[in-house]
Amino acid sequence: MSMDLSPFWISLKVALTATVISFLLGTYIAFRMKGNLTKGSQLFDIILNLPLVLPPTVAGLLLLMIFGKKGLLGKTLLQLGYQIIFTKEGAVLAAAFVAFPLMYRCAKSAFAQVDQKLIEAGRTLGMSEYAIFIKIILPLSLPGIVSGVILSFARALGEFGATLIVAGNIPGVTQTMPLAIYMNLQSGNYQFALLWSGILIAFSFFMMLLIKCITHRFRGGIAAYR
Repeated sequence: MSMDLSPFWISLKVALTATVISFLLGTYIAFRMKGNLTKGSQLFDIILNLPLVLPPTVAGLLLLMIFGKKGLLGKTLLQLGYQIIFTKEGAVLAAAFVAFPLMYRCAKSAFAQVDQKLIEAGRTLGMSEYAIFIKIILPLSLPGIVSGVILSFARALGEFGATLIVAGNIPGVTQTMPLAIYMNLQSGNYQFALLWSGILIAFSFFMMLLIKCITHRFRGGIAAYR
């Protein structure tokens, strides 16, 4: 029996797209939230981190209530000719939703660890805020941001519950590797289920190894920079 490789390619496309979305939104919002200690910002911070602790099925249900045909945004999107539910876009939405908090938390922690004295020194030297961000904040925050990207990708790659609810399990369209594992287990094809599981385990191991290597590589450089 030949093996259908479409879950592998679908998973990669979904995870990569979701990671890009999480990176752009997570990094920007984390930078804007840096040092903001108002009650409103703290509440917003909790909301942003909520997908991290929500059961995947609950996350999927929330997205369904918002983007479904009768959802808050779903009706408007349908009128404009766009459908999110049971499409690849739905799979990306679900993956980005659960991966975003990891990117946000890593970026926020990285920005918070930048020595404020270096920023003040840059301002004293007449550097613009953009130059300070590019030449001081970003280089010092890079290890944390890269770690956030890797963790977001790994989380998006392994997403199951929210994807199943929002995008469905459509072979060749929305069936990712976790969904392929589920389908093969349901049909008794344990060999394929174990094979897809092994691929995901290998990806996860490689992601964690990559984070460790990046952290070790940048640690010396950051110490010298400071």
